[in-house]
Amino acid sequence: MGGRQEKLKAYLLSFALAGSVLLAWQVLTLPATPPAEVIHADNAEYAQLMGTASAAPVSHGFPSPGQFGHDAWQQLRAPFHNSGPNDRGIGWQLGASLLRVFIGYGLAVAVAVPLGLLMGQMPLLARGLNPFIQVLRPISPLAWMPIALYTIQNAEGCGIFVIFICALWPVLLNTSFGVARVRREWLDVASTLELGWVQRMWRVILPAAAPTIVTGMRVGLGIAWLAIVAAEMLVGSSGIGYFVWNQWNNLSISNVILAVLLIGITGMILDTAFSALQRSVGYAE
Repeated sequence: MGGRQEKLKAYLLSFALAGSVLLAWQVLTLPATPPAEVIHADNAEYAQLMGTASAAPVSHGFPSPGQFGHDAWQQLRAPFHNSGPNDRGIGWQLGASLLRVFIGYGLAVAVAVPLGLLMGQMPLLARGLNPFIQVLRPISPLAWMPIALYTIQNAEGCGIFVIFICALWPVLLNTSFGVARVRREWLDVASTLELGWVQRMWRVILPAAAPTIVTGMRVGLGIAWLAIVAAEMLVGSSGIGYFVWNQWNNLSISNVILAVLLIGITGMILDTAFSALQRSVGYAE
């Protein structure tokens, strides 16, 4: 009963904060009324022609919540329309970004998990690779873009490469750490039962290191989703990052806000899915 009350209070607090943000947004985007000016009779006709005869409210340029809702509905009611490279629905753009992320991220996991398993079991290999990892890991994914563009010479391939390189390190390091920290007693039991290398890996090491591996995969996916948006702004011809930049060039702030919200919601859904996976592989010692 107490847990339900806490959840209800949390939901109410979230709604209250959302309402406060919307209210502040509405107040800050109210049209401003310029100060009234005295217009001489000789200039009254000229002022009327120029539209300055009356003190009309002046818009800030930033959309109000109502304007944003109207513009967002125009986008969301046909999210997958495709009328050319520069006129594609936001759902199509979001799907293009997700496809790039899943390809690059899948490649990163396919490389990082086996290599991390070897590093966790072979300290010499881990020490030998550690200097290279520590040098390459802090490099911003966007810093790789010029090299990727020069070598790959394809915008699609560059986006996938950026995802691969930024998702690789958290998965690799967490996998290596998880395998290296498997309890010695469990490995001794596996040796006593005369389990082969494959069986020991499948029955003991992977289940024991799974929570740490999934944590690295969760972090890697979050970084990948951040990086693809920035990469598409630079070299993309499609994708949600390209959509944001294109709508900014068109001065459509409402569409920019909509894209930013969809980026956040999509990231939250991906993280929630990995959170559920993390709970499913967890165990109590």
